[in-house]
Amino acid sequence: MRVVVVYREDSEVATTVESFLRDFERQTGNTIDVLNPDSPEGADFCRVYDIVQYPTMLAISDDNQLQTSWEGLPLPTISEVSYYA
Repeated sequence: MRVVVVYREDSEVATTVESFLRDFERQTGNTIDVLNPDSPEGADFCRVYDIVQYPTMLAISDDNQLQTSWEGLPLPTISEVSYYA
């Protein structure tokens, strides 16, 4: 299973998301994949999972099935996300 966050690095929520990512890695030892929705890979990912709001965090199973998602702010808690990471 993996967790992916989709957000724009030049947005007003970037500091909040980046702080969450640092805290998550420090507290759990796991990382979250990051995608920019404006990159080719990020745009394809957004189309597949129908993402239209940023930031969006997805928990995806090994066979690419969506397990759960969190859209917008506030971000989920670290313990909620760590279950899937």
